[in-house]
Amino acid sequence: MRLLRILLFPFSLLYGLAVLVRNAAYDTGILSSRKFSVPVISIGNLTAGGSGKSPMAEYLIRLLKDNYSIAVLSRGYGRRTKGFLEVQPASSADETGDEPLQFKNKFPEITVSVCEKRRIGIERLQNSHEVIILDDAFQHRAVKPGLSILLYDYNQLQHWQWLLPTGNLREPLWEKRRADIIVVTKTPAALSDSGKRQLIQRIAPLERQPVFFSCLEYGELISTANGASRPLSSLKKETGIVALSGIANPKPLLHELEKYSQTIIHHEYPDHYPYSRKNIVKLAEAYQQLQNEDKLIITTEKDLQRLKSADGFELLEKVPVYYLPVWAALHEAAQFNLLIEKYVQRNRINPFIH
Repeated sequence: MRLLRILLFPFSLLYGLAVLVRNAAYDTGILSSRKFSVPVISIGNLTAGGSGKSPMAEYLIRLLKDNYSIAVLSRGYGRRTKGFLEVQPASSADETGDEPLQFKNKFPEITVSVCEKRRIGIERLQNSHEVIILDDAFQHRAVKPGLSILLYDYNQLQHWQWLLPTGNLREPLWEKRRADIIVVTKTPAALSDSGKRQLIQRIAPLERQPVFFSCLEYGELISTANGASRPLSSLKKETGIVALSGIANPKPLLHELEKYSQTIIHHEYPDHYPYSRKNIVKLAEAYQQLQNEDKLIITTEKDLQRLKSADGFELLEKVPVYYLPVWAALHEAAQFNLLIEKYVQRNRINPFIH
């Protein structure tokens, strides 16, 4: 790995130079960055994937949806369509991307749209919504959000990071200056005050940037066949699990499952991987080969969107397939919520929509 990093380092220098030139063009006004009147909350990170953007987006949706008309706008990574598209419950992951489809299926009452040019997407949504949440938009500088939330993965903060392709940084660490709020995600549930202080020292935020901490919490297993739930506590050491993941960082999922079972076969694919019939056949065969009396397939909610859209999903009709919901839990939820609600209320321009 060290040799590979050395070989890729010249490309990281070239990539970093391109990022510096692009950001300088926006900072000096050579390239324009538009700010909208409607409250726009951006969620993003400095790294390539895996920082918990989807759980944070869902946190904001739950916080605001009962009092405001919300739209979530995403690029729709991995979709085969172009331009602006409103996500429907009957949409496929190929049309919209997996994360936007997950948001729509989970919160059917809100608007979820995809558009690779967020400025155009906001123009389409601003007159009929009170709040627009931008998913994975920290690098989308053509839009200047009213509130920018920057996420840091707790596990990645423990190591030195490099720019792509040597490492996984999309931008230099100093670009954190553009954020209004910083959240360290995927922390231990019982993170100590001294641990928080050490992380803040490592991040070195600006004085105006409050730092919050969140952990992941898991719900009950949900059957893809009928929506029935099964408690994680029902899993035993003897339970056979075939785990399917096509996400940036499956380690938290596996760590959670390992608390209950000693027999886990992991089928791991790249983030946003488009599942094929061959993949599903392989998954079904792995399940059949398990000799455990109690056995099941477990995947993530994000993977389920692509799995259901794949050719061959019907091969799993008679197999117990479950997905494991996950959400972000803020350590200082009351303070964080107050900041978000104050921003939205102060900048609300369409108070009679909801």
